[in-house]
Amino acid sequence: MSRTLFTVSCVLVVTLAAGLSMTAQQAGAPLPVQVTRHEADRRVDVTIGGKPFTSYIWPATIKKPVLYPLRAPDGTIVTRGFPLDPRPGERVDHPHHVGLWFNYGDVNGLDFWNNSDAIKPEDRSKMGTIVHRTIETASGGDKSGTIVADSDWLAPDNTVLLKQSTKYTFRGDAQTRVVDLEITLTAPDKRVALTDNKEGVLGIRVARQLEEPTDKPEVFTDASGRPTAVASMDNAGVNGVYLTSEGKKGSAVWGTRGKWCILTGDVNDSPVTIAIFDRPGNPGYPTYWHARGYGLFAANPLGQKALSNGKDVLNFAIEPRQSVTFRYRVAIASGKWDAAQADAAWQTWAGAPDSASR
Repeated sequence: MSRTLFTVSCVLVVTLAAGLSMTAQQAGAPLPVQVTRHEADRRVDVTIGGKPFTSYIWPATIKKPVLYPLRAPDGTIVTRGFPLDPRPGERVDHPHHVGLWFNYGDVNGLDFWNNSDAIKPEDRSKMGTIVHRTIETASGGDKSGTIVADSDWLAPDNTVLLKQSTKYTFRGDAQTRVVDLEITLTAPDKRVALTDNKEGVLGIRVARQLEEPTDKPEVFTDASGRPTAVASMDNAGVNGVYLTSEGKKGSAVWGTRGKWCILTGDVNDSPVTIAIFDRPGNPGYPTYWHARGYGLFAANPLGQKALSNGKDVLNFAIEPRQSVTFRYRVAIASGKWDAAQADAAWQTWAGAPDSASR
């Protein structure tokens, strides 16, 4: 298989209250989905069963489009509020971590992952921006809704490095919420190198309660050496724990590989599991985990050298006029999973064809 033309499929599952399957079909009857454009306000809202679920947004203060916030069926918000809607007790680090997003830390030498309004003027020439262009489709229905959005990955001089088309399909029932993402990147006329980098690719910044408790301040440094201080904070209600398919737990998860990783905890007394599933046949499978105790949960199949301390190297690239498609599922449902539940759900999903809606 060519390294420049392939399909990537992953699943991000967010689960709330125990014992239910991750698929909407098994969990109950589908609810109607409404998708409403508010383009003057730079957003498209999604409601499921008459309840707000998420919005596709592209505010001028955020350097990429994101889904924000993400809600459980009972309305519990499972993503961090800062920097758009800060909540008491939250961390205010990493202002580029907003909701659920897709980007990368080294694209022809430019950093798309860390870009935000907090970047110093002397560093802005090193940063890339993903700019929303158009909403091609925004439609609801009795069983699902769809947004198709186009965006460009821009260098500081506004050169288009990559063109992106993303199809979001939304579904839900009384106890689950599902987003299927199909993300296609195309290199217009020049080769685009996505050199191994720890900052990528599918990320979600979770609510404060889903962080891991810590009793000391820490400093994290990005791939360009820029440090970010993460302060020690009150741990009341903070109870998140990572676990991978390979049995790695807690802080030991970062920089390891696995076919799935789960983050479990309670948000406002609601039990929660967030699981990201990788898929056989994906480049870099099984993915490396860029999962931090302070609330960043990301799957990064492209940053192998950075995440393996040089043991593995990928250095992926897209050739001129070639495309790559990434497919993910994001679900919000019920329960605190253990390893057996996570593995059973992964087995069911991994055995399904790429085109199957499960």
